[in-house]
Amino acid sequence: MTTEFRFAPPDWTPEKARASAAQEGLAPGDDHWELVRSLQEYFARHPGDVVSLRELQDALEEKFHYKGGMKYLYTLFPGGPIAQGCRLAGLRPPGSAIDRGFGSVS
Repeated sequence: MTTEFRFAPPDWTPEKARASAAQEGLAPGDDHWELVRSLQEYFARHPGDVVSLRELQDALEEKFHYKGGMKYLYTLFPGGPIAQGCRLAGLRPPGSAIDRGFGSVS
């Protein structure tokens, strides 16, 4: 783990994330990594909590508002920015994040 990913889970590596991204048909760029870091930090700041999908979605909307919020994140992660982002970040997505239609912006 590098200092760039200081909130990463202990067994997470960027190489594992790249392999996961390749399986999902993603080519991670800077904005993908920014979401990965954001998710890792959010989960680290809520240890042991049941992460609320709505609160996480609101936090990401606010953090990425200047780029277009969740609508923009869906262009990066068409399978769902929370579900796919969590898989790349080495995190277990909140249960309802697996539903690709949740929070749809189309």
